[in-house]
Amino acid sequence: QVQLVESGGGLVQPGGSLRLSCAASRSILDSYFIGWYRQAPGKQREFVARIFRGDITNYADSVKGRFTIYRDNAKNTVYLQMNSLKPEDTAIYLCNMGAPPLTYWGQGTQVTVSS
Repeated sequence: QVQLVESGGGLVQPGGSLRLSCAASRSILDSYFIGWYRQAPGKQREFVARIFRGDITNYADSVKGRFTIYRDNAKNTVYLQMNSLKPEDTAIYLCNMGAPPLTYWGQGTQVTVSS
């Protein structure tokens, strides 16, 4: 079993930045991938970004060029640096780890982009 704990969410103005953290209860080197999804009120959960073994990354088109995912293996933590935030980025952001055949989810952290 793996626990994932997200932090770093909050209220930010449009154009601002936040950095989300996802701390895992065991080595993230054991994972095949670890990443982020988000869910806005009344909408389906959507993929945001993911980092694989070997530090290969991919991003949703809506966040490319604005968000960066990276990892600190020594801290068992993955980060999502979010710049140039827009109101449409408002959502609960959830951390997701894939360690086949299992996947794990965190509880989420709220990000609100509003003036």
